[in-house]
Amino acid sequence: MTEPVRPVLAASAAVFRDARVLLARRGRGPGHGLWSLPGGKVEPGETLAEAAAREVMEEVAVEAEILAVAAARDIIVRGEDQGLLAHYVVIAHAARWRSGEPVPGEEALEVGWFAPEDVAGLPTTDGLAEVVRAAARLMAEAEAS
Repeated sequence: MTEPVRPVLAASAAVFRDARVLLARRGRGPGHGLWSLPGGKVEPGETLAEAAAREVMEEVAVEAEILAVAAARDIIVRGEDQGLLAHYVVIAHAARWRSGEPVPGEEALEVGWFAPEDVAGLPTTDGLAEVVRAAARLMAEAEAS
């Protein structure tokens, strides 16, 4: 008997620079080839914010200052028979760019800075436009205070 699929905790970051958000086109599944936020699994003993910042650095070589949680998303992957293959719980953060120019790699086939309002027109992971809008609101609040 195989082990049941358990949710995996992950963190990501909507990194903003000059009112544009950093997106990465995924080099691996789930969502291979789709635009998304840089992110990945939370390691034991790591906070969500630490994981988000580490994943942004590892995936696209950008240093980000994590400001706040913007959204939580479930990514549930099912097979052709509708059997559960994977379940990720992703906590997305709003973040400010600190340094580094984004670089594509194994996990990010392509990277780019996008206006938040343009995200909805891209081929993206489910719910990305809403997550980016929530993060943009948090960034605007942070900049105003």
